[in-house]
Amino acid sequence: MSNAFRELLRKVGSGVHTHKDLTRAEAEAATRMMLLQEATPAQIGAFMIAHRIKRPTGEELAGMLDAYDQLGPKLQPISSDRPTLILGSPYDGRDRTAPISPITALILAAAGCPVLLHGGDRMPTKAGVPLVELWEGLGLNWRLRSLEEIQRLFQRTLLGFVYLPLHFPLAQGLVSYRDQIGKRPPFATIELLWAPYAGASHVVSGFVHPPTEATLQESFRFRGTPAQFTTVKGLEGSCDLPRDRTSIIGLGQLSDPEQPLLDRLLLHPRDYDLAGVDVAFTSTAQWVMDVQSLLQGRPSELQRSVLWNGGFYLWRAGVCEDMAAGLHRAETMLATGEVAQKLEEIRAAVTPQTEALLKN
Repeated sequence: MSNAFRELLRKVGSGVHTHKDLTRAEAEAATRMMLLQEATPAQIGAFMIAHRIKRPTGEELAGMLDAYDQLGPKLQPISSDRPTLILGSPYDGRDRTAPISPITALILAAAGCPVLLHGGDRMPTKAGVPLVELWEGLGLNWRLRSLEEIQRLFQRTLLGFVYLPLHFPLAQGLVSYRDQIGKRPPFATIELLWAPYAGASHVVSGFVHPPTEATLQESFRFRGTPAQFTTVKGLEGSCDLPRDRTSIIGLGQLSDPEQPLLDRLLLHPRDYDLAGVDVAFTSTAQWVMDVQSLLQGRPSELQRSVLWNGGFYLWRAGVCEDMAAGLHRAETMLATGEVAQKLEEIRAAVTPQTEALLKN
């Protein structure tokens, strides 16, 4: 048993009236001990459930991210005029609405903006469809590619994916606790903030509950990075903007202390003639068929959702000067086949050695 960890556990698990928040350094130390399995399974499980009940602070999340930075993987900076957009969505996936972010990532990469995603396999407690499974349906398997190969693909195509079980096994080692405690632990919030990239980045964090957004802001403020960030009250907590309601977005800026930390943006899809029902997710196979139809230029409700998201992110990434220009650019890229060509380019960038491994 770790006596040092026990003292930190006592602070967060002492009850509603007597618990104490951890300092950034203490949260970093606790996370390090959990990732390295220096704490016992009983201690780790107790910490996760106690911390969930207490609710993590922005300072604690900053310390947890410090540990991730020290022990986790990072892609190295690539040559680009734009910061890498990192889309942070819940790892436990989707089960109600069709994910849009893979196509958004293709649009951004095709427009010259680097994009990095990260995630794992089907994960408790929701066990919804993960991004890695959707990419496989499009012919891209991220599960068996080393970090070195991901680095080469990222440099060449402007699209990368950090796969937790292979690239960060220490964090993967904590996944089983989610199932055992039956609740999302604070590490589920870290997934929305984590930037496994050593260069300039622009983190986009999805969220569901307003208090989560406030905690995300506080964590970014403590760390002082990234200079620019975005929060999105998205579909099922993801970065995907909804079409059946107003999009609630936070535009974060840390580089100028004279400016507010967060500007609120309310985007109404009806103002751009894109209001509608968000497409339901029924199966990975159906999602793949719908995306293939979309890439072939066939109009659909999914296409409208992709335009809505693609237009926003092209504007937010600085590719287009305003939302209207972003929507026009996204529509043109889909119609001319630029997005489909980007997917083919990434497929072609896979090394023959990896392709042979995937087939065996």
